[in-house]
Amino acid sequence: MTMNNVLTLMGFAKKSGNLVLGETLCSEGIKRKKISLMIIANDLNETTTKRIIQLCESEDVAYRILYTKDELSRAIGKENYGLFGISNKKFSRALIEKIDVL
Repeated sequence: MTMNNVLTLMGFAKKSGNLVLGETLCSEGIKRKKISLMIIANDLNETTTKRIIQLCESEDVAYRILYTKDELSRAIGKENYGLFGISNKKFSRALIEKIDVL
């Protein structure tokens, strides 16, 4: 049930324009302090994962690693994305609460 809540919240973030997709846009968003939470697929390329985690840690941005690219991409109606930046702090807090229960 909680997994569905997380994926549903991500869908809402996408529909409301509070979701940033892909490595380039997410990296820029983190550096510009526009992203408050990064969701990283657990089957994402190891090099990319390390690079994004280092950037999140250096910029003090929360991140969580969960689900596969397919599961996450399907939740937002896209294909083959592994990095998701949440730009709304309320969505970020809600997602962190749901994810940390998993």
